[in-house]
Amino acid sequence: MLVVHGAFATAVVRDRTGEPVVLLSGELPEALTPASLDDLMNLAAAVLDTQELELFRKCLAALRYGEKLQERRIEVNGAVLMVYRE
Repeated sequence: MLVVHGAFATAVVRDRTGEPVVLLSGELPEALTPASLDDLMNLAAAVLDTQELELFRKCLAALRYGEKLQERRIEVNGAVLMVYRE
């Protein structure tokens, strides 16, 4: 599962191999309020299976509380994306 922070919009999709990709807009962890987490989990539930949804929930909790995840910084046309892979 890839979680990409810095995207223009929030979305949950699958790449061409079927791997889940979550695009997050806004600032972390400020953007991860309880209400936004509920909305994001509802969005993710439409795309992710049960195991993937639980993994995503754990990734969001780690990001919200400042825990370190494997991350990579990518800059595209001046926009900075943070990619977290689990």
